[in-house]
Amino acid sequence: MTEAELIAAATALAGEFRTSESCVAAEVAAALVSTSGRVYTGVCVDTGSSLGFCAEHAAIAEMLKARESEIGLIVAVSPIFGILAPCGRCREFMWQVDSRNRATRIIVGHDQVVTLAELLPQPSRAEA
Repeated sequence: MTEAELIAAATALAGEFRTSESCVAAEVAAALVSTSGRVYTGVCVDTGSSLGFCAEHAAIAEMLKARESEIGLIVAVSPIFGILAPCGRCREFMWQVDSRNRATRIIVGHDQVVTLAELLPQPSRAEA
């Protein structure tokens, strides 16, 4: 899958979906390709009490359900802000899910890709 196709997959899912007065989903959507080549997607969930989660977490959870943990390429997209770099929590989450994810390629803009190691050079835990 190309970077443009992955961006399109995430973009197709992004768009606010209000489920209740205190919950909105899909303001951000993410798509990733595992190192096996499978595509996983997710949307964020935001709640009034901060119990939600990021789109990257949802996509990674889908990947983990398939018993995979290594991410080859990932992107997050907002209809308002466009392509977004992962927040610090998502960066750390990717690293802790599988330390090989330090090599994950992250789309941070059109024609702009960096590795997780470049975004988060020092993990908060010791390497196994």
